[in-house]
Amino acid sequence: MRLETVPARRGIAWVREGFVAVTRRPFAFAALFMVVMFATLLVQLLPWLVVGVLPLIMLVPLGFMIATRIVLNGGRPTPRVFIDPLRVDRPRTIALLRLGLVYAVAMFVVIVVSGWSGGDAPGDLLEAASPAASAPDAAASAASTIEETPASLPPGLWLTLTLAALLSIPFWHAPALVHWAGQGCAQSLFTSTLACWRNRGAFAVYGLVWFGLAAGFGTLFALLVAAFGPSQWLMIAAYPVGLIGATAYYASLYFTFADCFSAIEPIPPRKAYS
Repeated sequence: MRLETVPARRGIAWVREGFVAVTRRPFAFAALFMVVMFATLLVQLLPWLVVGVLPLIMLVPLGFMIATRIVLNGGRPTPRVFIDPLRVDRPRTIALLRLGLVYAVAMFVVIVVSGWSGGDAPGDLLEAASPAASAPDAAASAASTIEETPASLPPGLWLTLTLAALLSIPFWHAPALVHWAGQGCAQSLFTSTLACWRNRGAFAVYGLVWFGLAAGFGTLFALLVAAFGPSQWLMIAAYPVGLIGATAYYASLYFTFADCFSAIEPIPPRKAYS
């Protein structure tokens, strides 16, 4: 496997290709996202399940990456993409579970450290970042804080955002490197960190584009609420928009991997999906 370096403008293409992939199989991607939402809600209702679910959290982004690859090859993904990575050879299965365990421990440390300086900010962030969080709820939250300045945000929230961003770097490509390249837990974390650093320009653009889209949606929703008041039709319209955006984000993860590393197997020409 060869590590590639791509120009910063590829970050925009990753976002665009995520949306294009979703339009190829919109109902299949929506079904996958609903499965993740249901699992998240189940964990919220039964908190004791967290112990068993956290080590498996790596399967969510990897499952969507596998689903995107299936779509690019003309297939239709099913919820099996979330369990198929555990049905391969034993070394890769163990490596994935180790990744999940390391991530769970690291995330717990982030929450504890952030809680020392931010009160409830870490919990608020985790709730907002949950796949079960609805688009209208997120937009309503953005509407209520749209006039806040960065300096007025809780320090714990800034600390959580910073630590979570740093934590995502070693884990960004790690599950895919284990699944498709057969790397071990430690090696995949190192390779992912190196890939993100070498392509930091593209990832910076990628993050800014997603932030801009989310902020734009929240601002638009806030303006509509301010102009017409809380409307059931606005809430109904916000759900599919949020669903499309969330699934497109997960679908775009595959393109960040495919561009940063030489393809393990041939995939269809990119121009067929642009």
